Amino acid sequence: MSEHQPVEGKIFTLPFMFLGVLAAIGLYFLGVRFIDGMGAVANINSGYPWGIWVVYDVVVGTALACGGYALAFVIYVLNKGKYHPLIRPAILASLFGYALGGFGAFFDMGRYWQFYNIAMPSNWNFNSVMLEVGLCVITYIFVLFIEFAPTVLETIGAKKALRWLNKVLFFFIALGVLLPTMHQSSLGSLLIIMGAKVHPLWQSLQWLPLMALLSALTMGFSIVIFEASFSAVGFNRRPETPLLARLSKAIIWLISVFLIVRLTELVLRDKLGFVFAGDLAGNMFLLELALFVFPLLVMLFRGRRDNARLLLLAAVSLLFGGALYRFNAFLITYDPGPGYSYFPSVPEIMVTVGIVAIEIMAYLVFVKKLPVLHSAEHA
Repeated sequence: MSEHQPVEGKIFTLPFMFLGVLAAIGLYFLGVRFIDGMGAVANINSGYPWGIWVVYDVVVGTALACGGYALAFVIYVLNKGKYHPLIRPAILASLFGYALGGFGAFFDMGRYWQFYNIAMPSNWNFNSVMLEVGLCVITYIFVLFIEFAPTVLETIGAKKALRWLNKVLFFFIALGVLLPTMHQSSLGSLLIIMGAKVHPLWQSLQWLPLMALLSALTMGFSIVIFEASFSAVGFNRRPETPLLARLSKAIIWLISVFLIVRLTELVLRDKLGFVFAGDLAGNMFLLELALFVFPLLVMLFRGRRDNARLLLLAAVSLLFGGALYRFNAFLITYDPGPGYSYFPSVPEIMVTVGIVAIEIMAYLVFVKKLPVLHSAEHA
């Protein structure tokens, strides 16, 4: 008997139908975007070519989808098999997050019909960081499909195919660790290229790839805690707090290194004055710092991290902190020069909300119909 079981239960619940309404609104505005063009729905311009579609769906969304990456590193590289019960839901969430992030990059393209060029090596610019990010994300989506395939094969009883896949799965697991390491660090490299348009508090130059990778890993571990906690409440399952509390020890190290590097860079480059300037950038930095420090203060002490509610609050704080770090760098404090401004339009916001709604709906269907969550006796 598999250690994973479908949750079962009704699909069309009231929350599910509410999400369906949000998804329908988002799809409507997405249809307008493809029929009437980008300008009909988005406020992006020459100074702000990336609005929330790229910054949230790709830059932030892929970091939120790093649960599968973070757990694969712990389970298969550090050989911590005790966390294996958490891997399937993490892989599923990563698959949806990255697939919808890739879709977000597609509909954000002005000339989306030229998308096929990324599959043509003769048209590649090998000096482009964007190319490396694009290829890695596309390949990683394929890898996530393969990593999740055992769940589907197990459901349909394809035992022979499952045995064959298990023999080669190690190769895809290795790719599943390598590819996010490459493209998440490269998202930091994009900020280096943006130069002085990025505020000094976030323009850390050669440290940016490391910062981007550390923030992705902390968000990946945090989303695992968030998913497991909400699955326990939403599906009336046994809480997994002891396992999640042990997992949070990895986050302590990641936050500590992140904050040490971040603050040391500010001191060495004499940027502390920007922190206390009292302007938008300084205030956003202090808010971001608080969102990182709070989970550290919770997870450092056993009594606090063994508390399910505090642990969930710490994970949520860290998710907001990591997201704000990326929003601040790429959008909120981004300065393309005089004459430009940007605030997302209602259709832009609703497209993003609709995509998130679709992701949650798909996740609910999969966990209810496929053996994604581990059975209670293995909790």
